[in-house]
Amino acid sequence: MWRAVRAWQNAFGKRKDSLIAFHASRVTPLPYGTIPRMTIHFGTDGWRAVISDTFTYGNLRLVSQAIADAISSGDWLSGNGGATDADPRRMIVGFDTRFLSDRYATEVARVLAANGFTVHLTYADAPTPAVSFAVKHMRAAGGVMITASHNAPRYNGVKLKAAYGGSALPEQCRRVEVYLNDNEARARGPNLMDFDQATAAKLIHRFNPVTAYYDHLRSLISLDAIASYPDRLRVVVDSMYGSGRGYIKGFLQGTGCEVAEIRGEMNPGFGGVHPEPIAKYLQATAAAISAGHGDLGLVTDGDADRAGAMDGRGNFVDPHKIFALALKYLVEVRGWRGAVVRTVSTTRMIDRLAARYGLPLHETPVGFNHIADHMLAEDVLIGGEESGGISINGHIPEGDGILMGLLLLEIVAASRVTLSELVEDLLKDVGPAFYARKDLRLPRPVAKAEVTRRLTEGAPAEIDGLRVAKVESLDGVKYLMADDSWLLIRPSGTEPVLRVYAEAREAKMVESLLGFGQKIAQAS
Repeated sequence: MWRAVRAWQNAFGKRKDSLIAFHASRVTPLPYGTIPRMTIHFGTDGWRAVISDTFTYGNLRLVSQAIADAISSGDWLSGNGGATDADPRRMIVGFDTRFLSDRYATEVARVLAANGFTVHLTYADAPTPAVSFAVKHMRAAGGVMITASHNAPRYNGVKLKAAYGGSALPEQCRRVEVYLNDNEARARGPNLMDFDQATAAKLIHRFNPVTAYYDHLRSLISLDAIASYPDRLRVVVDSMYGSGRGYIKGFLQGTGCEVAEIRGEMNPGFGGVHPEPIAKYLQATAAAISAGHGDLGLVTDGDADRAGAMDGRGNFVDPHKIFALALKYLVEVRGWRGAVVRTVSTTRMIDRLAARYGLPLHETPVGFNHIADHMLAEDVLIGGEESGGISINGHIPEGDGILMGLLLLEIVAASRVTLSELVEDLLKDVGPAFYARKDLRLPRPVAKAEVTRRLTEGAPAEIDGLRVAKVESLDGVKYLMADDSWLLIRPSGTEPVLRVYAEAREAKMVESLLGFGQKIAQAS
């Protein structure tokens, strides 16, 4: 068996014009046309689609084969962030709590095994950051996470991970698409190996990522600080039925914290809401706090790479404030230094803090992959985005809702005050900062470059009496006001949606900015 595997591996690297099967009864090349392929496009780190529409077993096998081909092409581990000590034939596969995610992960493992990879498949659903950390910790060439993250229950998806433990680079994703299209042109279907036979041949191993992940988190989170809080910390953990369930509660065992976890059972429909940690989906969190189950709430999304929080009064603490509180704590209490990275849609409170501390600040387009580029290239203290993906120095270059929830708990414990008091002090210090976002449907798709050009050239001199001091076009068009308020208008590159973001020093001004953005959408 292994002799055949080695022979296949040697031949594969030269070019895949012909398929080499291990044994007719074990590896089955399926005809490409067995199931017709619908359009598959990789975004920043993978592919998402509606279950049973485009996200089918057949299409997933085709994508898995293209991933196998791309990684086997010879230079997958080279370039920015390449992990030179990674095993080019080892892969990690994980999955979330969505409908059929465990079955989809098994299919990915079968295809990778049939292509000569040794696959480590999680025993049960696991958070994306835990699976991503396993890629780096186990020195794998990459990883596949079956998840649609915070999207609606009808979606599922594939997140492709690179050897450094973050999202695959854009050129790596493009390479997968190239092989996907090339395989279609050649009418070449995926290799597929029986799961039990692959397991018996030691090509598929089941594993639990939690132990190594917890060990790593202990190097970043001070359990002593949490345990030394004079009163028992009472925490509501809302996993939103996602794959972060049990992780925060398990990590806090032995600290003296009283943890009440809600929405931690298996529910592939997520209770009928999007598993996204934003205010409108957190009525259950507010109810648990109101019922006396905790003095603050920590929330993670469907695959736990995003964080949200709620104070003891039932007020939502958004990622902007979590990011700013973490930056203050890491500098003022831990004494950390380094660059600060935020996306174009993230609060300017970060800018004010970075300037105060004399830290370099980088602004990036929306998407954590852009933050990861900086984390791979330089010493970054903290990087984050408005959607809740935040990471810190020493961690993998990927958003981690579990890490940030625990860090926020450490900040509360170390400060000896409530979360609501911390937020009030923050806003007095570097605020005020009122923020809102709207996603506006357009009657038809628009060309992003054309809309950006038109909005830049037609920039207003003022909005609601406030002077527009600067116009930026890093990602969409951003109007910066004289008082540091801002309006960002980002046309979607894939659907007829105009995303409008605004931050201001008064709630009324946020409404005015959003209203201006809505008028632009109606005129498009």
